[in-house]
Amino acid sequence: MAPCCRTWAIRTSPLPSCVAGVAKSLEREQAELQGDAQPSTSQEGVDSSTSEYWQELISTPDSELFGSRARSASDAAVLRRKGHLKEQDKFINFLQEMHRTHTCLEVMQKVEQWALEHHRSPRSSRLKRMVPSLGSFFTPLRLVDAFMEYDEFFALSRRHFIPPNFAELRHILNIAQIHASATSLRLVTFDADGTLYADGAHMQHDNEMIGHVIDLMRAGVHVAIVTAAGYPNEPERFEERFDGLLAALRYQPKAVVNRFHVMGGECNYLLRVDRGRLAFVPDSEWKSEFMASWREDDIHELLETAERLLLEGAERLRLPVSVVRKERAVGVVPSAPTIYEVLEELALTVHAGLLAGPTPNLPFCAFNGGNDVFVDVGNKSIGLEALMRYVGVGPAQALHAGDRFTDSGNDVATRDCCSIIWVANPEETDFFIKILLADIEKREGRWGNGGPPASAQ
Repeated sequence: MAPCCRTWAIRTSPLPSCVAGVAKSLEREQAELQGDAQPSTSQEGVDSSTSEYWQELISTPDSELFGSRARSASDAAVLRRKGHLKEQDKFINFLQEMHRTHTCLEVMQKVEQWALEHHRSPRSSRLKRMVPSLGSFFTPLRLVDAFMEYDEFFALSRRHFIPPNFAELRHILNIAQIHASATSLRLVTFDADGTLYADGAHMQHDNEMIGHVIDLMRAGVHVAIVTAAGYPNEPERFEERFDGLLAALRYQPKAVVNRFHVMGGECNYLLRVDRGRLAFVPDSEWKSEFMASWREDDIHELLETAERLLLEGAERLRLPVSVVRKERAVGVVPSAPTIYEVLEELALTVHAGLLAGPTPNLPFCAFNGGNDVFVDVGNKSIGLEALMRYVGVGPAQALHAGDRFTDSGNDVATRDCCSIIWVANPEETDFFIKILLADIEKREGRWGNGGPPASAQ
């Protein structure tokens, strides 16, 4: 069957109007997080120089955040709240439970100590025993400093009756991870829809993330966009999605441009810029032996099984759908209005069925995209591991930004191979990358060999 075009619309989670976060003083030196670093207890005041970023973020109109995505049944049309299913994370839930018996500061002090122990001994740490599903921390995390930074803006420590919610704890973890990663960062990867730009949109010329991406590369950091969208033998289809960024790259030195890549189909295609155009990197140059061992017969059988499970699940849920079949992916798109929980049920049903299917050793990703449910061969973790080998970086030197780290999300697998930040929308991505760039500028005192930030030119 000829590949069909689909619009990827990965579900993001709009922020409550009262939730965003606060940036720490950009004048304060980032402490080195090496060796026997001790939990931090600093309570210095916070410079308000980055507060305008938060003001801009929390003033975003509702309509821009909701878009056309399938809403949760628990969402009222006027509420900027995420349904429970979109706030799934056992570690963050564990932090929430701790607030029943601890103050915010006590939680962060204890968890920072436990996280440091887990960083050193991830298989036998106390935190692993308390949260068995917890993956690795590839860097130490100064959670107390991140909390102080956030607390200055949202007064978490001065709230008597309302503990931090899921999004606020997610923001604190993001801030801690950004400050930690900035010390040795060499690769940043981004999900596309819902992270770099709105669901179903493209990276147009006016996207503020274009300047940030170029700034990262000018500072010597490799940047890759890792997306579920896959267009075999059609690099122009990828170019359509990132045309604004590619146009800006034409004015950058070759050394900077060579640090940019696109990975499509979760992990199946890698592209680089060649004379201003995207071109596929030959599989032999970057794919691992494991990826090269996947048999076409097994891939066909996996996709056939996935399509059958998708249709059976849709019929059980009384959801009319149309099927989209591609070289290494298959999915269904509802042809009638539905809610998020139905798509979540369908994604998890297919995932469970494939684990018990005829090709259990072939990796796959079954995920709820917010407007559809798809199954791809492979996953982003496999792709990122291959990409890290290709550009020569280790797990502690890589950072992935995405919006889908729930059980049915296609970003969650990246936690196995590198540090992550979890964003709810492109506005959050823009803010957190601004903090990252400020930290890198402090670290380097310069911008690689590329001159000042693109945003200053």
